[in-house]
Amino acid sequence: MRNKLALVAKLSLVFFLIYFIQGSFTAIYAAKTHKHRSHKSAKKAKVTYKASTQVFKPSASPSPSPAAQLKPVAAIPTPTPAIAAGIIPSSPDFDVKSYILIDANSGYVVAEKNSNQRVPPASLTKIMTLYLVADALRSGKIHLNDQAIVSEKAWRTGGSRMFIQVGTRVSIEDLIKGVVVASGNDAAVAIAEHLSGSEEAFLGLMNQTARSLKMDGTNYGDSDGFSENNNNYSTASDLAILTRAWILNFPEYYPWFKEKWFTYNNIKQPNRNRLLWRDSSVDGVKTGYTDYAKGAAGYCLIASALRNDMRLISVVMGAKSDANRTNYSQALLNYGYRFFETRKLFAANASLATPKVLLGKENTSALGLQDNLYITLPIGQHKNLKAKALITEHLKAPIAKGKVCGTLNVLSGDKIIATRPLIALQDNPRANFIFVMFDYIVMMFRH
Repeated sequence: MRNKLALVAKLSLVFFLIYFIQGSFTAIYAAKTHKHRSHKSAKKAKVTYKASTQVFKPSASPSPSPAAQLKPVAAIPTPTPAIAAGIIPSSPDFDVKSYILIDANSGYVVAEKNSNQRVPPASLTKIMTLYLVADALRSGKIHLNDQAIVSEKAWRTGGSRMFIQVGTRVSIEDLIKGVVVASGNDAAVAIAEHLSGSEEAFLGLMNQTARSLKMDGTNYGDSDGFSENNNNYSTASDLAILTRAWILNFPEYYPWFKEKWFTYNNIKQPNRNRLLWRDSSVDGVKTGYTDYAKGAAGYCLIASALRNDMRLISVVMGAKSDANRTNYSQALLNYGYRFFETRKLFAANASLATPKVLLGKENTSALGLQDNLYITLPIGQHKNLKAKALITEHLKAPIAKGKVCGTLNVLSGDKIIATRPLIALQDNPRANFIFVMFDYIVMMFRH
């Protein structure tokens, strides 16, 4: 009997609240509805939410479908019949220890051979050294005109050299050019000592950074790659990851790698990357070599090129000659550009879905991606893509900017080829008491 009386009391309270706020709520809700009428009608025309799922299929022309807001950044051109038929040769098979070819924006692996095999990186080690230099410059820890004092250890370092002299002061800018162009082992050690006090301490930074970049097959045993150190190893895949991070994270410093000549101490030295002279689209990155006959690295080359807004990165490890590493790298780049294309399907911070939000100051919240979404596929296959937005059901305020509220899947046929979280693009705080009470009443009767 007591439970029944409690239920009656609760129902009476609900109906009293409805009666009490009916008059004031009608006017306020009408004003809110009028404020958002055009906004809601536009959003409703763009996305329909039932099972919190929305499908979009990119096309070359705009579509008036309910999912019209989920559109690619640029129209996708109609492919030629031969390429649309999917006629793509198998990836090249070169006489090297390993190689990999990736797209810099999407991270897609276009071709590879033994890319996870651990190999000596030789002077490709210096790419990490320069990565830490770029980070220190950006953070203001060092400056290009800072002067580093050359230690005896740096001066005595063998192999390729910038020819710095013990006890002299050399600017960080000159040391950078000495590493990039002349592949100076002495310059690399001088930089390491200037940044961390000793090369040994600098190795700690190198390996910590490798872990943070998820270069799981890499360990650094020196700053220049010259010593025959069994603790200095990497993989073609890891070096591609590092190079991609270099290009995306420090674009203002990346032009270092396209310098062809450097003169220091009256000695003029050329960049050993022959592709800088052969291919105008190539603007980096670094060569490496230690004696192949002794089981070391052989001839290595990381190259990057930009053609028609598509950037590729090739890594060739363990070629048997300078000419081979250059020719193989050129062939890999040409293969990638000939048979693959990269498209930016969705831009960062663009509204891709606007689901209804309960208890919110705004009736809906715009959802989108944190970063641009690039997809690399064989030429002609982008027309087969579709995107599906999976929205968290019954979203409730408050919703903070950046909160994950769903998932965007990109499918080619029935296969998911990319998944990204859908995040709230703006804050949506909780509404005032009247609207919150109304939404609670709606939810109570709905359930």
